[in-house]
Amino acid sequence: MVDQPIPSELQQPSLASIFFAFFRIGITAFGGPAMVSYIRKMVVGQKGWLDSVVFDDGVALCQAIPGATAMQVTAYAGLRIRGTAGAFAAFVGFGLPAFILMMILSALYVSTSALPPVMALFLALQAIVVALVAYATVSFGRTSLKHWIHVLIAGIAAVLFIAGVSPVVVIVLAALLGITLLPVSDKKQEMPVTTFPRPEKSFLILLAIAAAFFILLYLLQSDLYTLAATMARIDLFAFGGGFAALPLMFHEVVVVHSWLDSATFINGLALGQVTPGPIVVTATFVGFLAYGFWGGIVATIGIFTPSFLFAVGTVPYYDRLRSSQLYQKMFQGILFSFVGLLLSVTIKLALAVPWSWFPGLLATGAFLSLLLGAEILWVVIAGIGIAVVMFVFVH
Repeated sequence: MVDQPIPSELQQPSLASIFFAFFRIGITAFGGPAMVSYIRKMVVGQKGWLDSVVFDDGVALCQAIPGATAMQVTAYAGLRIRGTAGAFAAFVGFGLPAFILMMILSALYVSTSALPPVMALFLALQAIVVALVAYATVSFGRTSLKHWIHVLIAGIAAVLFIAGVSPVVVIVLAALLGITLLPVSDKKQEMPVTTFPRPEKSFLILLAIAAAFFILLYLLQSDLYTLAATMARIDLFAFGGGFAALPLMFHEVVVVHSWLDSATFINGLALGQVTPGPIVVTATFVGFLAYGFWGGIVATIGIFTPSFLFAVGTVPYYDRLRSSQLYQKMFQGILFSFVGLLLSVTIKLALAVPWSWFPGLLATGAFLSLLLGAEILWVVIAGIGIAVVMFVFVH
C-alpha cells in the first residue's frame, strides 16, 4: 500500500490559521500548568500540526529557560509549524485575550476600586491571592526540594530576600551555589535525536526591532523606558515559569519603584488569576495604573519580549543546552532559590492584608481546597461568590 501524502494545508497552515487557533485557546487558557496540556491537545491531537515527541521536547526546553512557560510553548509550536513568523503569530494570538481583558479590568479598577462593594470584593481576593502564593510555595517546594542542599539554597534565598537583597543578586548567588554544591549526575540521559530549524534572518530582524523599541523609548519617554526595561529584566530572570516572576515583580514594582503599594499589587495579582493566560499579565495592570493606557501596552511588551526571544533563539541549540551539566546545576540552583523567594513573597503579601475572621477563613479554605486538588480558577470564582454573598448579607 502506498502512503498518501499529507495535505499541504496540514503541513503548513496559514499564519492566520495559526493566530486564530491560538487566540481561541487563549480565551479559555486558565489553570497555570494546565495551559500547556490545552495547547498540546490542540496542536497534537486536534490539528495534527506536530507529533507528540516534538511537542514534548519543546515543553522540556521551555521549562529550562527563563520566561512564561505556557507563552513560550506557543512560540515553540508556532516555530516548528511555520518558522519565526509562525512563532510570532502563535505567541501573540495566545496572549492577546489576556492582554485585552486585563486592560479592560485595569480601567474598571481605576474607576471603581473606591466603591464599598468593590473594596469588599478585593479584600476577599487579596486573602485568596495569599493562599494561592502560599500553595505555589508548598507545591514548588514539594516537587523541587529533595535534599538538604536544596533546602539550604532555598533557605538562604528566603533570608536574603526578606532582608531586602535584590532578587537578581539572590538568583545569581543561587546559580553559583548550584554549580558549587550540587553533585554531578552520573546518569546519562537518553535523548531523542531531534532536528530544529536553524536561526533565520527573520529572527534577527525581530531582535533588531526589539532593540529599536527600547532605544526609542529611552530617547522619547524615559519613564516608559524604565517601565519596559524593568519588566524585561523580571522576565529575563524568571526561571521556573510565571509564578517565579512574582517575587521579582513585587520587589521592582513595590519596593524599588513604588509604582504600586502592596495591597494594590495583590489586587493586580488577583485580576491576573481571573484572566486567561499567564499570571505575569499582571504587568499590564501595573503599567496601566502607573502610566495609563500606553503604560499597559509598554509593560506588556516588556514582560513578554524576552520570553519570545528566548524560546525562538534557543531552540536550535536545545540538545547542547540540555546535555550541559554546568547548565543543569545552575538551573537547579535557581529553581531552589525560587522556593525561598516565593516563601518571602507569601509573608510580605500576608502582611499587607488587613486580616479579620472573614479573610482569614477565606484564605484557609482556599489553601486547603488547592491542597486537595481544586482548580485555581474555581477557587477564585468560589471566593468571589462567597464575598458577594457576605457583602449582601452584612449590608
